[in-house]
Amino acid sequence: MSRSAGRDESPGSPARKRDAETDADVDDRDGEADTDAATDPETLRAQVRRLQQENDRLRREYARTRRLTYRRTALALGLVGVLALAAGVLFPTTRSVLFALGGTGLFGGVMIYYLTPGRFLTASVGERVYESASETEAAICAELGVSDHRIYVPRASPVTATLFVPQHEQYELPPGDDLDTVFVVPDDSARRGVAFTPTGSGLFRDFRSTLTGSLGRSPARLVDQLTDALVESFELVESAERDLDVANGRLSVETTGNTYADTTEFDHPVASFLAVGLANGLDEPIVVETTAGENPDALVVTCRWTPSDSDTGPSEAEATAEA
Repeated sequence: MSRSAGRDESPGSPARKRDAETDADVDDRDGEADTDAATDPETLRAQVRRLQQENDRLRREYARTRRLTYRRTALALGLVGVLALAAGVLFPTTRSVLFALGGTGLFGGVMIYYLTPGRFLTASVGERVYESASETEAAICAELGVSDHRIYVPRASPVTATLFVPQHEQYELPPGDDLDTVFVVPDDSARRGVAFTPTGSGLFRDFRSTLTGSLGRSPARLVDQLTDALVESFELVESAERDLDVANGRLSVETTGNTYADTTEFDHPVASFLAVGLANGLDEPIVVETTAGENPDALVVTCRWTPSDSDTGPSEAEATAEA
């Protein structure tokens, strides 16, 4: 006869209670062991290494996929070019058109193949870098107790512009040389404040280097160039709706689909680029206000300047170029 034959196995028996307590103790020890393993420094470091390796792998895979897309596009254009050239040989009546199409296809394929970017940075990487600089500048302004005004002052190349934040609500712009330092402290207290290099300064230099033709000198032409660059060239926004009042020197641009989603940041890249571009094109200081739009990713940028008689229409050179 087995030893358990004489045990009382009823639900409320002492033996059944002892077995339940033993099982609970075993479960508690197993749980504590799992918790200790999860909080062990070596285990945590190993998990971090695995996550970093997986993150690096995903980045490499993303870059490889993007390069492959460019290469396939280049090969497709090259194939179209070869086929067009071959068709030009076979069909003399349309040879000139087919040869032109073939040359364009081959040229485009070669350009895309060899100009494929080797590295890709996600928007979140640029946003993190910008946030650090923006938070530092905002903290300086808060520590000094300066006003809420943001004035983008045109400067000579290569600076392009300076973001001046006056100390007082009633202010005067300091001379250009005083804006070379961060802390602007001339004898006249109305001209005191802080000066920063705007985030849009570098963007504007890139914009000028790729601009076809000259920079617009009339507000209408200039605004078209700047908003097109935001959407098409830099892809900082998905759309930009503009409301231009030339007579009163005011521009309001509402953007949606902003790459830099936090529209409350100091010197937002979209507002900064528009202000720097207007300051250089109009050769006037630009006062900027930014507010959040109705949609979560919308930004409304309002720029103001002192209007002049020449702002009412395009210049003669621009009118000739547009004609």
